[in-house]
Order: sequence, then structure tokens, then C-alpha cells
Amino acid sequence: MSTPSFSRRSLLRSIAASGAAVAAPSVLAACSTSGRKHDVGNAGKKLAPWPAYVPFSGPAPDLPGTADGIQPGYLSYPKELATAVHDKPGKGTETIKVMTITYGTPPKPAGENRFWTAVNEALGVKLEFTVVPDSDYMTKMATMMAGNDLPDVINFGGGHTLPREADFVVSKCADLSDYISGDAVKAYPNLANLPTYVWQDMGHIAGRLWGIPVQRSAPGNCLWINNDVFTAAGMKDGWTSEDFLEVAKAATKGRKYGLGSSQPLLFGETMHSMAWGAPQEWKLDGGAFVSAYTTDEYRASIEFMLELRQANLYNPNVLGTSTVDCKTFFYNGTVGSMVDGFGALSTSVPSIKDAFVLDAAVPYTPSNGAKPGMQRAKGAWGYTVLKKTTPDRIKLILRVLDYLASPFGTKEYELNHFGVEGTHFTRDGNGSPLPTELGQVENPVQLPIKYLCDAPQVLYMPGRPDVVQRNHAWQLKVAPMLVRNPRFGLQSQTFSRVGAAIDQLRTDTIGDVVSGRKPMSAWGDAVKKMRNQGLDRIAEDYAKDYASNH
Repeated sequence: MSTPSFSRRSLLRSIAASGAAVAAPSVLAACSTSGRKHDVGNAGKKLAPWPAYVPFSGPAPDLPGTADGIQPGYLSYPKELATAVHDKPGKGTETIKVMTITYGTPPKPAGENRFWTAVNEALGVKLEFTVVPDSDYMTKMATMMAGNDLPDVINFGGGHTLPREADFVVSKCADLSDYISGDAVKAYPNLANLPTYVWQDMGHIAGRLWGIPVQRSAPGNCLWINNDVFTAAGMKDGWTSEDFLEVAKAATKGRKYGLGSSQPLLFGETMHSMAWGAPQEWKLDGGAFVSAYTTDEYRASIEFMLELRQANLYNPNVLGTSTVDCKTFFYNGTVGSMVDGFGALSTSVPSIKDAFVLDAAVPYTPSNGAKPGMQRAKGAWGYTVLKKTTPDRIKLILRVLDYLASPFGTKEYELNHFGVEGTHFTRDGNGSPLPTELGQVENPVQLPIKYLCDAPQVLYMPGRPDVVQRNHAWQLKVAPMLVRNPRFGLQSQTFSRVGAAIDQLRTDTIGDVVSGRKPMSAWGDAVKKMRNQGLDRIAEDYAKDYASNH
């Protein structure tokens, strides 16, 4: 049951996916825009039209998707590939500096990296990467945003809340509206293949379009489980929160733990809060925005995570563990589960090397009687912006991003996702591209081009139609449980100013309470502080922005 609602206006910017903690205020304060403030809201402004949607007529899926993001499934690889880009984006003489997040190990240097070399050759440009580990993202991005020596291309994403992000974009980045609004996007046909909901979830800033979104399908963060361990521990269909606790206890033995987590994943907060019936960050109630953090359901989820931690069911030192290390614990069997985005399927299946059956769990039913939910992913995982430059250079970079968005069933997609045949992958008897040993260390995870721009996601696992079938069936099963965050695509001037500090207070308090450093009463105190720091005003901003967009 939800407590106070707030009046009409917009929503918070990038908290959803990982529940990431925020950098210290002293670091974030450096992220200024030369003292200038911009009206980043959309209320009262003429909105740039959404880019036209021109779908790619590629291979028909074996398992159909839906227009709102359930992935189409492919049980086999297309036998004939189309050509998505007929001319190289660049002339071979241009250098483009990019900065993006990474969840893998740093790539080998360009001169020693055949995947990097092949991508540069295909693009006709020299990409110079600065890759920022997820754990360092807040600090490094704050430093970059405070300076004047910007890379040509900057990726915002990963669920992080950056201070004055929208102000920075308006101040330092190129307005792309004239290049991609309406029919103008048809000059970049692979960008035109991005569904309209992806652009809408990225949203306008000050009525204009400033970025190219990185598409995500409907399922968001979920609980990935070692099915072998959880089945042996008594997992069953229609389980309750009490069942979940008992299964996690049975899966915890010696130095192996039923639940894995990390500092950014915050004890699985995104999964547990929604299983307990809390909104995904905000709820829209008659035009007003209600913060999830003010609800009884959200508090109940914190109490449940505390109960799980007190039973020693999480890996030790969660708040000192990186997500990369947590993944390693999951893959090697040290932990039996972890919360991650649905997109982790494509990297997790080859990483576990069939050591166990990987599944996404259906949310449990909580003891508070609430209807369990699950996070519906933001259609735009993130977005890529360009620093201000000449029209010709903007068009060059848009051609590069268009190449990276080449859809499944094309030669360009094959290079972007699998590398070079004979070097990074070989084909099995059915034509499926299977990674070589080199392809496991040179790929779009280590060289994270897929976070700059990517094709609409499909459900395909080379040589593993069984995985596709299992996970397509799971998507259909949980589809009615998916809960969208109504602030997607909206702007708040207040949030741009104080949202990072509010989210730091939220994540710090949850970490302190669940780890046992503070009593449960500290959460109530934190909610009062968040509201005093601007949470109520953010809700008003979002309601106003929502009214102007609907």
C-alpha cells in the first residue's frame, strides 16, 4: 500500500538497471557545466518528432516476438546474410575518440586486437576507445564531464545516475534533432529500424533529440539461477517468499552461498522490491507520481533482504564485491544465483560451459499479499551523444553508429557480434558461429562497441536452440508481470540538480541497513531526507513533463 502521492510532473533519470551506487559528493560536485543552468524539461516546448520507424525485413523468426519488446527467437542461424551497409562510413583517414562503459576486462591494444582491427577496417575509421569499468563509471564520468577535453562520442547508460547529466548534454553535446527526427533518420536505415518505443524511453531533453539509444527488449533485471542447485534445494513453481528463503538456505553450504550480489547490485534490490509489489521507481496515480521508496512494499523488500543477509545466504562482503567478480562467483558455482539484466544470457551461457543449467527465475509471491512484479527494462538501456562539431563530422559519426546498429541476419551484425570467421569464430554443421579461443577474449564485451549502438535484440544462441526455447517460453510467462517505470523518457530539472545525491542516500542507507550497520528505522529517516532534498519536487517535475508529453 502506497503512501503519499506527489503532484504532476516528470521522473528520475538512469537508476533502474543495476541499482548502482553513486560517487561521493565531492567528486560529483566537479561535474558542472560552467555554472550555467539549462531548462532541460519539455513542458511548454515544441517537441522534435520521433524518428520514423522503418523495420528491417530480415529472416522470419521461429518464435515470434511482440511489438513491445518480447524477443523474436531464432533456433538456427540464417543461411544467407543480407548486406546492411553498402559503403564504408569513413574514408580510412578519420579518427573518432569514444568513451563507454564496460563489464568485461579491458581490450587488448588496437595493434594486437584482430577484432578491433576488423571493426576499424569495416567502418573506415580509427576508433580510439576509453573504456570505463562499471565500478569506476561514476567517478570517471564526473571527471570527464567537468573538463573541456571531451571525446567525440560518449555513452551514458548502465543504470547510473549522473549529476546534471541533462545539463551537460544540452551544454556540451550536439543537437541531433535535424539529423534523425521524422523522415530524416531514413538516411541511416539501421537507426530507422529501432522501434519507436526505444526513442520514447530515451526521451527528449528540452524538447530536442540529443542521442542515439541502445535498444533493450522487455525483460529487465531478473534472478539468474543455477537451476541444478535451486532444484535440488527445493525450488518449485508458484513459490512464495517463505519458499525462497528456505531454498536459499538449502543452497547455502560451507563456502557456497545461495545468493550472490555485489556493491552495484545492492543485495538484488531491483528484483526483490518488485517481487514485493513495489513500483519500478515510480508509480503513476491519476497524473501524480508516487515514489517507490515511500511505499510499504519497498520497505518490506528491504526487511526481507535483511532477513536473507542475517541468515548468511549472500556471498561475504557484498558491498566490497564488484559485479564482474560476482559473475565469476556465479559461473564457478561459489554462488547459486545473482540478479542481472536479461541481456546477460548471451554472455553467461558460453561462460558456464554447460557446468549447470542456467535459468531466469519467475518472481516469488510475497507474504504481504501483494501482486509480485518484475522490472520491465527501459527500452533504451542507455544513449550515445556526440560532442558539438561540424555537420559533416556529425554525419560521419551517425554513419558509424548506423553500421553498429546493423540488424540480425546481416553480414555487418555477424562482424559486430561474432568477429571474423576463422579467427574469432568457426561454424558448426548447421552454420552457427561458435567462438574460438581468441573470440572469447576479442569480442564486443571486451571491446564494448555494443554499448555505443546496437541492433534490436533477438533471442539467438549459436548452436543452442534449447536455450532459445527455454528463455522464449520464460519471457512469455513473465510478460504479464512486467512493470514499466512511467518516468522513462521524461525530464526533471530538480533531478538533474539533486537526483544523484538522493540516490546515493538511498543506496547507502539500503547497504547500511541490510549489512547490519544501521537499524531498520534508518530507512524511514532516509525517506524523510530524500523528500526534503527534492524527491517531492522531482515528482512534481515529472508530472508536469508527463502532462506535456501525453
